[in-house]
Amino acid sequence: MAQQAALKRKPAPAARKPKAEKTVPFKWEGKDRKGTKISGEIQGTNSALVKAQLRKQGILVTKVSRSSTLFAKRAKPVKPLDVAFFTRQLATMMASGVPIVQAFEIISEGAENPNLRKLVDEIRTDVAGGNTLADSLRKHPKHFDELFCNLVESGEQSGRLESLLDRIATYKEKTEALKAKIKKAMTYPIAVVVVAVIVTAILLLKVVPQFKTVFSSFGADLPGFTLMVIALSEWLQSWWFIILISFIVIGYSYRHAHLRSKKFRDSQDRMLLKAPIVGDIVYKAAVARYARTLSTTFAAGVPLVSALDSVAGAAGNVVFYNAVLKIKDDVSAGSQLNFSMRTTNVFPSLAVQMAGIGEESGNLDGMLEKVADYYEAEVDNAVDNLTTLMEPMIMAVLGVLIGGLIIAMYLPIFQLGAVV
Repeated sequence: MAQQAALKRKPAPAARKPKAEKTVPFKWEGKDRKGTKISGEIQGTNSALVKAQLRKQGILVTKVSRSSTLFAKRAKPVKPLDVAFFTRQLATMMASGVPIVQAFEIISEGAENPNLRKLVDEIRTDVAGGNTLADSLRKHPKHFDELFCNLVESGEQSGRLESLLDRIATYKEKTEALKAKIKKAMTYPIAVVVVAVIVTAILLLKVVPQFKTVFSSFGADLPGFTLMVIALSEWLQSWWFIILISFIVIGYSYRHAHLRSKKFRDSQDRMLLKAPIVGDIVYKAAVARYARTLSTTFAAGVPLVSALDSVAGAAGNVVFYNAVLKIKDDVSAGSQLNFSMRTTNVFPSLAVQMAGIGEESGNLDGMLEKVADYYEAEVDNAVDNLTTLMEPMIMAVLGVLIGGLIIAMYLPIFQLGAVV
C-alpha cells in the first residue's frame, strides 16, 4: 500500500532558477577611514547591497540614491581609432610576455568607453573558451573587417602574432590619421561656406527689411545696388520655406543615392579625383592607402595575389579598386607587380619604380612602406597648405558678402548726408 501511495504521489516540480537581477547605477556619498567626505557612482541591484559593498571597502555611507538615466550620457560607439588603440595595447602587452587572456582583462579594465569594454570582454570570453583570436574577431565584423581578421590569422599560424598585431596597429593608426586629414581638407571650407550662407540669410531676412522701412520715408530714389539687395531680400522672404525644403530634399536624395546606388558612388569617386585642389589630395591618399595595405599584408606572409584581394577592398576609390583588380589578374598570369602597376596608368612613377626596386631586392614590403610614408607626408603638407591658403580666401569672401550687404544698406544714408 505504501508503495502504491508513493507511485500515485506526483513528483515535486523542479525548482526554478532565480532570475539574475539587473544592475543599475547608484550615486553615493560618505566618508573614508580618515573622515574625508567622498562620493562616487557604483553599479548595483539595490541600495542595501550597494551600502554593504561600500562598507566592505571601509566607506561610511551617508547617502545612496539611484542615478537618473533620463539625462545620462549615452555610451560612445566604438570608433576605428578605438580599435587601433586596442590593437596597439594588445600588441604591446603580448610582446611583454603577458598572456592574451590577461591582456584582454587589463585592456577591459582601462577602457573608458562601456561599449569598447563590452566588446573586449566578449572577445576575451571567446578566446578563453578555446577559440582562436581570428575566429573571435570575426564575430564582430562591424569593428574588425576581413583584412584585419586575415592578418591576425596569418600571425597565429606563423607564430608571429605579436609582430603582426604591431604592424596592424601601425596600419590602423596611419589609415585613421590619413582619413582625418582628408576629412579636415573637405569639411573646413564647407563649414565656413555654410556659416556664410546662414549669416547672409539672417541679414536678408531680418536686417534688410528694417532698413527698407526707413528708406520708404526718404522720398528719394535709392541706388541700384541697394534696390538689388532689397529685391533679393523680398524674394528670400517669399520663398525661404521652399528653399529650405529643397535643401532638405536634395540632402536626403544624395544620402539615399549614396547608400543605394553603386553607380552613383562610382561616379562620385571619379569626379572627386578630378576635382581641383582636393582631387590631388584624394589621389595621393589613395596611393598611400594602397601602398600601406599591400605592405602590411605582404609582410604578414600573405601571398601577393591574395594580398591584392585585400588591397582592392581597402582601396576606398573605385578607380583604384578596378586598377588593383587588373593588377591581380596580371600578376596571376605571371607579370611583375611594377609592370602591372604601370599598365594601369593610375599609379605615379615613384610608386611604380619603388615597387620595382622592392621586387628586385626582395624587400617589397619595405619599399611599399616607404611609398606610403612619402605620400602620407605629401597629404599632410597639402592639407596644411590648403588650410593656410583657404583662411585668407574665406575671410575675403565673408568680407565681400557681409560688407557688401552693409554698404548697400548704408549707401542711401551716405548719399542723403552728402545732399544735406
